[in-house]
Amino acid sequence: ATFLGPRGGPRAAGEIFRQPDLGQTLTSLAAEGPDWFYRGPFAERCDRWMAEHGGLLTRADFASYTAKSREPLVTPYRDWQVVGFPPPSSGGIHVAQMLLMLESFPIGKLYREAPATAVHLLAEVMKRAFADRAHWLGDADFASVPKGLIDRAYCQQLAASINLDRASQVLSHGKPPRAQDDLFSDRHTTHLATADAAGNWVAITNTINTSFGSCVVIPGTGVVMNNEMDDFSIAPGTPNAFGLIGAEANSVQPGKRPLSSMSPTIVLDAAGNPRLSCGAAGGPRIINATLQCVIRMLDAGATVGEALAAPRVHHQWSPDELMMEAEWDPAIVRAVQQRGHVLAEPGDIAIAQAIEVTADGLLRAAADPRAKGSTAAR
Repeated sequence: ATFLGPRGGPRAAGEIFRQPDLGQTLTSLAAEGPDWFYRGPFAERCDRWMAEHGGLLTRADFASYTAKSREPLVTPYRDWQVVGFPPPSSGGIHVAQMLLMLESFPIGKLYREAPATAVHLLAEVMKRAFADRAHWLGDADFASVPKGLIDRAYCQQLAASINLDRASQVLSHGKPPRAQDDLFSDRHTTHLATADAAGNWVAITNTINTSFGSCVVIPGTGVVMNNEMDDFSIAPGTPNAFGLIGAEANSVQPGKRPLSSMSPTIVLDAAGNPRLSCGAAGGPRIINATLQCVIRMLDAGATVGEALAAPRVHHQWSPDELMMEAEWDPAIVRAVQQRGHVLAEPGDIAIAQAIEVTADGLLRAAADPRAKGSTAAR
């Protein structure tokens, strides 16, 4: 009822939607600090509501939570350094892993001269990355997530297994080097990219998982409770809301953080200066959308607006089907099918936002035309 009109129906286009409870929550948080949220009135209100309605969250759960600061992943890709998000997000690892596979191919030239081959190559790279994701990825504080997943030699080995003429069947995950001893230890989503004149850049992705999260708003708070538990693997091989499967590395455990696909990314040039920032919303499609934005700009020379508007593809290993957005040329779609790919029904592949630095040093931003995002400067 929080989001419906006064008579219980949908609100009209252009109608002003006010959220005074959420406004008061944010005001109190700003004034009182995090203890108000995690140990004070907000946690107490949630605890009471959960107790009255059979929920599981308690005040003790709020009090025991801490935000963690982790070292970002920094991966050399051609002449750039790609800075990404470490586990428990899978985005940083697999954007990097796919970029390292693509280093073996002239992906920019393929986009321009042989787009069907480019699509086929992307599908093959995505399959291999998502097979590894399903087996290896989880919260690195609990699971053994090998750094070898982004070992250059391992990624080149995966790339060498790709046949540019035919789709391959990827039956299982790969075996990265030092998988047991060199480890990472220590669809209602929004991405924000921002940069300023002083050279500060920020890429932020936040989420409550699927649309409207758990569909619960704690009365008096305006806060929609997430359903991030669905990002855990409840059993090996059992798909979640996005069709993703996982293994023991992403099983449910007390205090563990679920695997996500969030992929906030910043790319630095050879001198260490920010060149572009991007990220997306859209479940597992986030990873592949972010990858395609990066290579469109770095390898194919697209502007930030062109990169976000260009049609995308998505493959997540399971199910073994390739999604191509409806904007692809039908001749390209047929050529991809002839290589042996099974195509899923077309649909939008994530909602991305990005910023780039132009050749004359100006900041240029773009919002994905697939949704009603926006850009702003001040």
